[in-house]
Amino acid sequence: MKKILVPCDFSAPALEAYQFALQLATKSKGEIFVLKAIELPVMLVSGFDIPAYSYEPALMRDLEADATAKFEKMKKRYPSGGISVKFKVTYEGATPAIRQFIKSHQIDLVVMGTKGAGGISEYLFGSNTEKIVRYSPVPVFAIKKSIDLATIRKIVLPTILDLNQSEFMNQIKKLQAFFNASLEVLWINTPGNFQKEKESQDRLEVFANHYKLQNAHLYTRNDTFEEDAITHFVKEVKGDMVAMATHGRRGLLHYLTGSIAEDVVNHIECPIWTYSIHKR
Repeated sequence: MKKILVPCDFSAPALEAYQFALQLATKSKGEIFVLKAIELPVMLVSGFDIPAYSYEPALMRDLEADATAKFEKMKKRYPSGGISVKFKVTYEGATPAIRQFIKSHQIDLVVMGTKGAGGISEYLFGSNTEKIVRYSPVPVFAIKKSIDLATIRKIVLPTILDLNQSEFMNQIKKLQAFFNASLEVLWINTPGNFQKEKESQDRLEVFANHYKLQNAHLYTRNDTFEEDAITHFVKEVKGDMVAMATHGRRGLLHYLTGSIAEDVVNHIECPIWTYSIHKR
């Protein structure tokens, strides 16, 4: 977590994400990049039959000056304590801007604010956020409200018990070590993949042994929908954070099955850490 990106529209959720990122950077001795993506409207240029970008330089200067002023106000309100915080403005859509910035600046982690079930903060609304959660090449923290890092003692890990997820599980173990937290490993029985309790417990133990998990507790829960089971389980064990893999489903498959990770992001109060394991 040395290089942390905070996509920011200066809304309340974005400010919560920034506060959380400051704590992460302080603990990891890292740095923060605050990115404001300004998606300018497409305008028709006289003499051309296709849309083109045409803007007054004065408008762009005003927009950037306004964003910079808001950034300075944010920095004054939330002192960095010596952490390096850099501000960037880009004129493109949020999703391509974030993905390009991750690549060009070798970002390790994205921290972004969410309003939850009511929608995502202003410029991260809708499909942009879904794409970031699904396709980001680095882990993403979705933050509804910033919390003290010292209070993160239990990390809930919903799992499909895949024994071929070494990269993801290595990330999980690093995350666990960073917070010095326990892992609350959850397997969910649904009508479509139901297993007997003994079989579920055996598979959980094989999973934990395969990845050499330490300070981990194993649970099985039955529910009709995975996202409901995760929400209930977090409350039951008083989980402080959820860590999930997202498979980056594309096209028809995504719309038929939905995304459990995205649903959880929208319905759980605690920080949600996601990592896309689809082939990049």
